[in-house]
Amino acid sequence: MTAPVTAPLADPAILAARRAALAAPHMAPLARCIDAMRRTTGRAMPDADPADGGTGARLLLLLETPGPSMPATGLVSRDNPTPTGANLRHFLAATGIARADILIWNAVPFLIHAPGARNRAPTRAERAAGLSLLPAVLDLLPRLAVAVLAGRFAGLAAPALTTARPGMPVLAMPHPSPTYTCTSPEVPRRILAVLAAAAGLLDAPRGVAA
Repeated sequence: MTAPVTAPLADPAILAARRAALAAPHMAPLARCIDAMRRTTGRAMPDADPADGGTGARLLLLLETPGPSMPATGLVSRDNPTPTGANLRHFLAATGIARADILIWNAVPFLIHAPGARNRAPTRAERAAGLSLLPAVLDLLPRLAVAVLAGRFAGLAAPALTTARPGMPVLAMPHPSPTYTCTSPEVPRRILAVLAAAAGLLDAPRGVAA
């Protein structure tokens, strides 16, 4: 399924404002961290979206890899002009989780596609390299309370998350790409159910399971 909503980041003025907002207090530590990762890996890597929670996020939504169109905006965002972005806007709006509570990131945060290449799954080496970068991001999320792993490869991040944050709920859902959501009506239902469960965990009193 793909929601028929215009992608905000298709507007050059909105994209420029988002890029400028990477210097905002809730984003600057993440932007510095990601820039250091670019230098270390020598790979292209998008920033997190300043319209989301940044270092104040309580929910980490971990996708798999930046798509081939990533250089168009340079952001990991529900507002990207892609089918996956459209689906994310739909699902997240339906569950009502505040943007300030969310950070969207990728298990393999760097671009793995050659220019013009089609989307592909990350190799084992790429998955290992990507997951090795996750702890640095987690260190910048002091309020993190729940993680949602979207897709099979993102699910491989579960051990790193439980090691870094013992006892923190880690939920798994299908990836929101139309490649998966169009295969069965059950897939969108599962996505909505997991995001609703995550919302319930955020709303639950501290120390009380939803």
